Amino acid sequence: MSSYLDELNEVQRAAVTASDGPVLVVAGPGSGKTRVLTYRIAYLIENGVAPWEILALTFTNKAAREMKERISKVVGTRANSVWAGTFHSIFARILRVEAEKIGYPSNFTIYDSDDSKSLIRSIVKELNLDKESYSEGAVLSRISSAKSNLISPQAYAANEELMQQDRSTKRTHLHKVYLEYATRCKRAGAMDFDDLLYQLYVLLHNNPDQVRVKYQQKFKYVLVDEFQDTNFLQYSIVRKLIEYAGSSQNVCVVGDDAQSIYAFRGATIENILDFQKDFKNLRTYKLEQNYRSTTHIVEAANEVIKYNKRQIQKNIWTDKESGHKIKLIKALTDQEEAKRIADLVLEQKNRYHLMNKEIAILYRTNSQSRPFEEWLRRLNIPYRVYGGMSFYQRKEVKDVIGYLRLIVNPSDEEALRRIINYPRRGIGDATLEKISLLASAKNQSLWNTLPEYEGTAREKNALNQFSLLLRTFMEKADSGANAKEVAHYVVKQARIMEVLKEDTSLEGLGRIENVNALLNAISEFTDNDEVLAEGSVVQDKSLSTYLQNIALITDADNADPNADVVTLMSVHSAKGLEYKSVIVSGLEENLFPSFMSMDTPEGIDEERRLFYVAITRAEQYLTLAYSSSRYRYGQMKYSEPSRFLEEITTQRLDGATLAMAKKEEDRARVSGAFFRSPSKLTQEINVNAADFKPSPSELVQEGMNVLHLKFGEGKVKTIEGAKDNKVATIVFKDLREQPERKIMLKFAKLQILP
Repeated sequence: MSSYLDELNEVQRAAVTASDGPVLVVAGPGSGKTRVLTYRIAYLIENGVAPWEILALTFTNKAAREMKERISKVVGTRANSVWAGTFHSIFARILRVEAEKIGYPSNFTIYDSDDSKSLIRSIVKELNLDKESYSEGAVLSRISSAKSNLISPQAYAANEELMQQDRSTKRTHLHKVYLEYATRCKRAGAMDFDDLLYQLYVLLHNNPDQVRVKYQQKFKYVLVDEFQDTNFLQYSIVRKLIEYAGSSQNVCVVGDDAQSIYAFRGATIENILDFQKDFKNLRTYKLEQNYRSTTHIVEAANEVIKYNKRQIQKNIWTDKESGHKIKLIKALTDQEEAKRIADLVLEQKNRYHLMNKEIAILYRTNSQSRPFEEWLRRLNIPYRVYGGMSFYQRKEVKDVIGYLRLIVNPSDEEALRRIINYPRRGIGDATLEKISLLASAKNQSLWNTLPEYEGTAREKNALNQFSLLLRTFMEKADSGANAKEVAHYVVKQARIMEVLKEDTSLEGLGRIENVNALLNAISEFTDNDEVLAEGSVVQDKSLSTYLQNIALITDADNADPNADVVTLMSVHSAKGLEYKSVIVSGLEENLFPSFMSMDTPEGIDEERRLFYVAITRAEQYLTLAYSSSRYRYGQMKYSEPSRFLEEITTQRLDGATLAMAKKEEDRARVSGAFFRSPSKLTQEINVNAADFKPSPSELVQEGMNVLHLKFGEGKVKTIEGAKDNKVATIVFKDLREQPERKIMLKFAKLQILP
């Protein structure tokens, strides 16, 4: 037997050597998934399969490169002939050869998202549609979803459910945009990223006797990595390649249903859960030994995931020592949470001699990174924000700060260039270029040149409106208003949130969260004794002082990207990675689990899988943190501990930190904060779902009696916020613990009672 097989445990070896027929490898976290996948390919080659007859599909180029590198260590240069790559790269390679059969040139262009958005902007303009209702991000997200579900423009227009959804979002002509977009792409000989999958399916479906048979015969063995992350379209293509007369169905899929966390991208967990229904002679191998984490971490993960109803049953285990118990941090505010986590990082570096790069701080949304960045800087701990840029470098954050900078210093030309046409007000690049030339000739600032510019009546009107808006902002700042008052006034009057809310894609929701996080930071600056980066306490709460503080925090970090730094990232970005120490923050109801996922059991299950992924990134040290209050929408909001904390038994928790959390519980009660003991389960009231009929959220008013599916009957005590941000405080009569709950009306699903 080849020596590389000796590196495998019994189940791994069986999965590698079961070469023929359909195979499902259920690979728990830290169980050697990549090793099994690569050694399986090496085993096929060593046993006579030509490497070019093997197709291995991955989700990242990094995974594909690592796969080939590992295979080459066993079979040498033959590994280079394996068709291993991402779905998009492999399918583009096939389309280059076959594209003319579906009306595309072989040298077709691949549009990136900026190209696609630019084309959509042009189409929206030509169709005389409202550019804010038909924002390119929202439209592109809708088209992408349609393609991922194999819905053509013609089928989209004929689908009454889709048309009704578009009518409800005031995008009744979206089907026309989709049709024109597809037509223009094809006319230009271009495909976007979704087309690389969609058009390959069309190619295989429309050419069964030529193309489909050709590639069915070519790829005698098909392997799919991270199968739980595949969507309907990706799996449909795999089926096209392996299902034909006389096929041995040599397909091997590797994945873990417990780590399926990309439903928002279209991933379909049913692909892996129902795989056995599609292949009756399927052989399943469960990789249950975890080589990464200590016993307490592995058992905590098992305790959490068992609450998910539909899953492939498995029992992850490890032969590692018990290790350190899980630390629990309970803070009164999100700022205190960030400070204590930064202190913990410093402690772990000193006590356990951990390097910065061995520590990761995870959060549910990217907007949570700001306080961690600030506190790590104060302790001189180097960090990097993984999977994205630093908080203050994000476009939407820089746009708001651009307004604030210009208020304080109208001569700031970079700020003016950034926001003069944001939100769009008809001042294009050509107009700005003319103003810039005039300013240079007069040797004066752009701001002072605006009144002197002699353009068209439309241009002058737009410039006058912009100048008037900025002057009202300056007057607000000069009136003695603090930074918080000015910032909230600017965001409202400039209609920044209105524009951002038009984009309902995940990316668009993230932008809203980031602007809210910035407003929260400014609110904290004015409401609390803020400490500057150099250590002094802020007395002046003006906008000017706030911007000086921000300038100190956002100094460019030119450190080597490979340097020893603490990693800050969302849990989604952490999938597939591992660290000696992992700190999971913000474990509160409506944050983790997210309020956007709490209306359905499926949504809660996915959030629990996300928490499972977070836990299993840790090798030796795991810390879970939450706070009883957090700034949201510019106001301090009380929080409840995440239900996921209750699912971990206290024997897994560090006694000292658990005792400290209980002391914080007493402090929280005194201050009026909500708290649920991690050892107790939340009481839920069962309401008959068949009789439940949610009322329109805009009709809910203070004093009304309402019914909630989870909490039962209650009375609306107060309603805070405006429009989509309304939060109702409701007292539920049948809840023994914490009968008073805060619920966002937009997502609440309440039935108004007589």
